[in-house]
Amino acid sequence: MKNDRKTNQYRVNEQIRVREVRIVGESGSTVMPTRQALDMARQQGVDLVEISPNAQPPVCRLIDYSKFLYQQKKRAKELKAKQVKQEVKEIRFGPQTDDHDYNFKLKHAKEFLEDGNKVRAYVFFRGRSILFKEQGEVLLLRFANDLEEYGKVEQMPSLEGKKMFLYINPKKAGVAKKSQQKMDRERREAESKDSAVANEANEMPANGGLLANAKISADALEKLKGE
Repeated sequence: MKNDRKTNQYRVNEQIRVREVRIVGESGSTVMPTRQALDMARQQGVDLVEISPNAQPPVCRLIDYSKFLYQQKKRAKELKAKQVKQEVKEIRFGPQTDDHDYNFKLKHAKEFLEDGNKVRAYVFFRGRSILFKEQGEVLLLRFANDLEEYGKVEQMPSLEGKKMFLYINPKKAGVAKKSQQKMDRERREAESKDSAVANEANEMPANGGLLANAKISADALEKLKGE
């Protein structure tokens, strides 16, 4: 059924019933009667495919219809591949999370947001800890405030069953962050390059000494000739 809808998305050949169409191709575009365009398609052994029905007149191409559908499918696949996939990363708290654990999770949330992912932070209330729901709300509001530079609150803290949720969207969605491994590798390569330059610089005085000695010897030789 899905493929049928895709196939019927464009009008082809005799399905195009307007009086005239605009034919586009590598050499430009030409407006002509639809009947003439159909004759051209038959002569070339291709189809008349309507690609822009709302234009005046509608825009068509002379192309093999199956090839045209393949190109459209390929283009859609490429566009999809270029889109940044946004994931939802979860951060879990208890109602009485200590500062060390809080800062550890805050650090991870910053990394998630910098990678373009959404953060869903929640406080889980176990048993009688539901009595501390106000404390959990304060914790999530503090969390949102500390992430203000990295993300924007999509939904304020709300209680759903035994969990209170907070949703934060990245401010720069889709901006990929270099992995730590890649940054370490680039740093090592830069250090190696700097080391090589430094070694070359250290060797220059020695070469300079040889040149200086050669110059002195040449001066002494000239002096002896003069004598």
